[in-house]
Amino acid sequence: MDAYDVAVVGGGLLGCATAHQLARAGARVVLLEKDQLNQHASGQNAGSLHFQLEYRMVADGADATARAARALPLHLDAQRSWAGLAAELDADVGVAQHGGLMLAESRDELDRLHRKASLERRYGLEVSVRTGAELRELAPYLSDTVLGAAYAPGEGKANPRLVTLAYARSARRAGARVRTGTRLVGLAHTARGWRLALHGGDEIRAEAVVIAAGVWTAEVAAMADIRLPVVPVALSMTVTEPAPPLLPHLVQHVGRRLSMKQSGDGNVLIGGGWPAKFRTRAGRIDLDTAPALRYESLTGNADAARVVPAVLRLSVLRCWSGATTLTPDQLPILGEIPRRPGLFAATGGSAFTLGPTYARLLAETVLSGAPSLPVDEYSPARFGFLNFV
Repeated sequence: MDAYDVAVVGGGLLGCATAHQLARAGARVVLLEKDQLNQHASGQNAGSLHFQLEYRMVADGADATARAARALPLHLDAQRSWAGLAAELDADVGVAQHGGLMLAESRDELDRLHRKASLERRYGLEVSVRTGAELRELAPYLSDTVLGAAYAPGEGKANPRLVTLAYARSARRAGARVRTGTRLVGLAHTARGWRLALHGGDEIRAEAVVIAAGVWTAEVAAMADIRLPVVPVALSMTVTEPAPPLLPHLVQHVGRRLSMKQSGDGNVLIGGGWPAKFRTRAGRIDLDTAPALRYESLTGNADAARVVPAVLRLSVLRCWSGATTLTPDQLPILGEIPRRPGLFAATGGSAFTLGPTYARLLAETVLSGAPSLPVDEYSPARFGFLNFV
């Protein structure tokens, strides 16, 4: 039976980044992916690097916003991590941090922007609210309906088709074993660590296990008799035909679902939380099948894009669905699971944006128990009341 220091479950950005961090530190690592690397959420992601609080984090009042802001130390770390990622991986990962705007089209929304920006600045995020001529000079492409915008110069985009695979190549170079088409079917704690049963009858051992399985996080944790309140959310995205450069910034909206950016190839990607619909099988959500698109989300997505009038003149090439995970308090789950020594998990929050930071902190926690940022606030222990053994 093969034995490793750490088994990482999940071959998306987070799993590959964690394997990269662990292997570079000298650990014997195996990464298990049931399908192909980057096939699911990470590869379907639109690639936004949004370090400001998102619409969903500020839509439900001051208390919910203040709670979500407790993850801002991770946002600041991730902003620095993405800036140095191409050099770290020795690969082009499509990172461009030319700034991001969160828009307001009413006085109430503008007031919300000011409150949000004030809160973010207290945590150290560089963000300022621009209005009038100052905004028009920065972003002349915006509609006249936009009254103001919170500008964060460190925001931007990355190419989700490149990042995960670059991490996987780096992990392999450092000695990690990457196994695709390998589904985990059992997870048991033993006196020697963890025994992982794989589809087809194979078994491996590992001293520690990292669950980086995205929407399958709760399913994998349940194999160890652990319940995590991870909610899978289905989303829809749209991409237009290529166009000359017209949108240099990442654009979001404080009062509605919207994220919009232009790729290096000229296509404009539009998302921001418009829902898709999970399919069901035998009365349960089928996480292995792509969610169905909703007509009202596609039209709502297009209507939200009107804040950049030039985008409305572009033809749509494709609409697709993806999925992400959220927790009830909108904070990430990050760290060791209580009463299951050597079992770690990370998910939730802005998982693509925060992926490099999650991975480094997880690796540090696994290897030394001393992460370089405080993570107690994001610990799975806050949901310990769901688990009795």
